Amino acid sequence: MTGPRHIPLGKGGEFDAISAALHRWGALAEGVGDDCAVLDVPAGRKMVLSVDNAVENVHFRRTWLSPEEIGYRSAIAAISDLAAMAAVPVGIAVSLTLPESWRGDFLRICDGIGEAARSTGTRIIGGDLTRGGELALAISAVGHVAEPLARRGARPGDALWVTGRLGGPLLAVRAWDRGTAPQGEVRARFARPTARVAEAQWLLAHGASAGMDVSDGVVSEAGHLAAAGGVHVIVNLDRLPLVAGATPEDAARSGEEYELLVTAPAALDAAAFEAEFGLPVTCIGAVAPPMPGEPAVEALRGGRRVELPRGHDHFPVM
Repeated sequence: MTGPRHIPLGKGGEFDAISAALHRWGALAEGVGDDCAVLDVPAGRKMVLSVDNAVENVHFRRTWLSPEEIGYRSAIAAISDLAAMAAVPVGIAVSLTLPESWRGDFLRICDGIGEAARSTGTRIIGGDLTRGGELALAISAVGHVAEPLARRGARPGDALWVTGRLGGPLLAVRAWDRGTAPQGEVRARFARPTARVAEAQWLLAHGASAGMDVSDGVVSEAGHLAAAGGVHVIVNLDRLPLVAGATPEDAARSGEEYELLVTAPAALDAAAFEAEFGLPVTCIGAVAPPMPGEPAVEALRGGRRVELPRGHDHFPVM
């Protein structure tokens, strides 16, 4: 029988819990135990780093998801930030605030985190564990890329593209709020999203000029691309790819999708992308030169300009 792959820790309730998690993760957490993680980045590559928070009763409710789904979804959200820049994931660090009422589910949450790391080919490189009033996961993700797919690269003449189908997370939350259980793809899109790591690298290799993931709503994200690139972005709501049961307005507002929104040539080979990944990539708009006095982003419905659908905002301006 081989010994532990992580550095042995001292005794105590907190460190016993951490040791149990490290044993649960096995080779995924090899080498963890020092005060800092030490990472190697290949020559000629740039390191990218992001952090993402998931807080009980803000991002999820206990009655909505299993502990495994909470851990998985939280880790995927962080790794999706790496995908947004076409980076290769290297590791995630998990900072977890654990209430007493969740202690019995701690290792099940760890199982979900481990599944997310395994499915994206990354490792767990460290973290922190503390006690608190509500369950919260702050997950830092580290990766590398030769040249990142940044937000600021959109060019007039580009088209606006989005991967996957939109609207599922919003429909799922609506169902839970009504006291019913969402089913099928709608629930899966909220509970088990996918970080589009390989898809982003394909898009970058095929001419994507700017990109981000859809966490707050596709129209809101288009506004960020427009602002970063100093361009005017037009979103055609009629072209948004929909999950069953969603309207274009639902798809425009739905957050926590973790699909990719990119600017790329209008001639992008969508059929080749779908053949590669079994996933659609859809042209939903265009990039134009900035127009003085006009908003950076506009939405069209039936060929006419409509009010911008509002995405999620933790601190909305009233």
